[in-house]
Amino acid sequence: MRWQDLRRSDNVEDRRGFGGMPGGGFKLGGCGLLLVIVLSLVFKVNPLQLLSLLQQTPSATVPEQGPGPQPPANDATADFVKAILGDTEDTWGKIFQQTGSGYEPPKLILFRDSVQSACGFASAAVGPFYCPSDEHVYLDLGFFDELSRRFGAPGDFARAYVIAHEIGHHVQNLLGISEKVQQKRAQSGEEAGNALSVRQELQADCFAGVWGYYAKQRNVLEPGDVEAALNAATQIGDDRLQMESRGYVSPESFTHGSSEQRVHWFTAGLEAGDVNRCNTFAARNL
Repeated sequence: MRWQDLRRSDNVEDRRGFGGMPGGGFKLGGCGLLLVIVLSLVFKVNPLQLLSLLQQTPSATVPEQGPGPQPPANDATADFVKAILGDTEDTWGKIFQQTGSGYEPPKLILFRDSVQSACGFASAAVGPFYCPSDEHVYLDLGFFDELSRRFGAPGDFARAYVIAHEIGHHVQNLLGISEKVQQKRAQSGEEAGNALSVRQELQADCFAGVWGYYAKQRNVLEPGDVEAALNAATQIGDDRLQMESRGYVSPESFTHGSSEQRVHWFTAGLEAGDVNRCNTFAARNL
């Protein structure tokens, strides 16, 4: 994949040095602890109670203070992420412009092990995810290694597919699709809710394919790249993951779609480059 010449996005924030905390609490150093002790003496409050209150303060209520820290200049993997994100911004910006609307790019947060988002606390085990509440994509770069080692899906375009899929969720959010799905899921049982989730995830795969179509048109892709992305979609299908983890498959519990479905919808976007071909909610057969 010829990603080196792509424009780098300024919307990547590096939180790998911070570490997530359940509940979004504060981390206090020596000076912070001293301040807590002083305040407890002034207001005659148990310092342990004051510490507890601080730890329970939700981070979502704290406004962001300007742009966050940027990844180091010599971080090649982070540079790759910035390049792919920048290209998705350019691609979706043009697509939205054609419909007479503007594209608001998301921020992509790099984290390590765990992170606090407006959608709650998450560990790296959940994999990359998009939070519609703060319009941020969250990515632990260790997932790329897992994609290669555990899932047998190496390659730059396989990694780019993962990022483009999460950007697909952002597009759904901007179009109002995510809110409608959330409302319908709240009114549905577990199985029906899972089915809605599958259609939403498969549409995000199709949107990732739409981005891939334009990347291919600009000769960003090289021989073998499409196969790498299709392999990644295959390896992270619900049926493949369930068989690997428990030895049997329960389609009613799928939340992302089978390997075949994920490949099909990614390919639909990749071949047509047309957002209108990605209406998984109207499809009779997935």
